[in-house]
This record gives sequence, C-alpha cells and structure tokens, in this order.
Amino acid sequence: MFKRFLRKKTTAEAANDERLSPEQIIKQIKEGDEQLREKFIADYRPYVAKVTSGFCKRYVDPTRDDEFSIALTAFNEAITQFSSESGRSFLSFAETVMRRRLIDYVRKEQRHLKTVPYTAFDQQDEEEQIYNPLDTKMALHAYQLKQDGDDRRLEIEEYTKELMQFQISFMELAECSPKHADSRQLLQGIAQTLASQHELFAQLYVKGKLPVKELTELCGVSRKTVERNRKYIIAISLIMNGTYPYLSDYLNITIPKQGKEAGL
Repeated sequence: MFKRFLRKKTTAEAANDERLSPEQIIKQIKEGDEQLREKFIADYRPYVAKVTSGFCKRYVDPTRDDEFSIALTAFNEAITQFSSESGRSFLSFAETVMRRRLIDYVRKEQRHLKTVPYTAFDQQDEEEQIYNPLDTKMALHAYQLKQDGDDRRLEIEEYTKELMQFQISFMELAECSPKHADSRQLLQGIAQTLASQHELFAQLYVKGKLPVKELTELCGVSRKTVERNRKYIIAISLIMNGTYPYLSDYLNITIPKQGKEAGL
C-alpha cells in the first residue's frame, strides 16, 4: 500500500525526443525489431491500464486483474494488425482492439446468464464488426456487480490484516465507532491529521503506538480524547492513508474540518 512507483524515461518519451510517432515505431517493429516491440509494450503499460480502467469503470490492478492481461495481449495484437494505410492513429486502433477483446471477455464471463437478444439494435463499429450496445451494457452491468463483490471482499481482507498489526479486529470498528455525528467528525479530523503527517504515520507503523502528544498539539484536543478513541483513530487513519474506496464509502469517511471537541 505504501509502494512508490518510479518510472524511467519511456520509449514513447524517447521517441518524442527523436520526433518519432507511435506509427513510425510500429514500422520499425514490423521490420523485425522484436526487442523494440517488447520495450514499446512495456512503456505503454500505463496507457493500457488507463484504457482498461476506463472500460471497467474502476481501478484495474495490473498485477492482479485478468482484464489488464487481456488488454495488454490485445495491445500486442494491435501492433501486428495495424496498417498505416488505414488512415487511423495507432493508439486509436489499439484502443478499439482492446475494448473489443474486453467485451468478448465480459460476455464469456457471463455465459451462464440468461440474456435476451436485442438483434434489432445491432450496430457496426469502425472495424465493421457487429455488436449490440444493449447486450453489452447488460453484460457489463452484471459483470460489474460480481467484480464489485470480489473487490469488496478482497479490500476487507487486506484491511483486516492491516488492523491486526495494531491488535484491532475488524468487528471492533462497530463497537468503538462514536454514536454521534459531531464526535465522528472530530475523530475523523484527528485521523486525517495522522494520515497526512508522513512522519507521524511512519512512527505509528514503526512503534505500533499512537503519537498521542503530537496529535493533541496539532488538533487542539485533550490527551484523554485521543487515548480513549485510540482504536477508532488508528482504524480510520489506515483507511484514509490507504486504498479502501468501499470502506470509505460504507463508513461515510470524509475529510472533516478541525473543530472543538464534541462532548468526547
């Protein structure tokens, strides 16, 4: 969760420096430079991830999600199939190929569902392939529901493991959560301060203890307030500092304004 990704200068950027377009790079690849193909694909992984996430309408993890692998394979396929005589840009053509393969994948995943054909709404895409927008929309919706369920389960599992490092169980969240909205807002403000202060948050992880003194000074609250709500503050700060969209939505976590103590 705390990984930082450093990216070297890409082939695409190098190509720009040399005034080479993707189409010109593809030409060199088709002349037999397979090493350039591998480098070109590697450098355009962020582009593939962006197209895939846009299609799935959620963040797609390149290290875990099958959709990314399918799109990456389609990107390689587009390199082989691309023709400069078509008049289209390579990236536009590649996106069409990736989206088509992802639609095929979604339909395959939903092969056990009983779907109603809507042949009257059949259309042709730019490659003169027949597709049905209503059928595709239904398949995508059903697939998204299943994917959301899987993502939510994995998110809870990851969060539960992180909580265990501080001897906090996921079930304790309901017990230690403040009952009043103003109290929750105050504590979430403290948690936000902790999550945004990198040194304090690192200290929490290294020592396994809440930096009570520093938080009382930064937030203008009493030591008793911080200590009494230790588990809740830690739990919420982990969500704020991590990637837990479902839990953030479920717990209605926002970035609250700092204010006076609300009867804690």
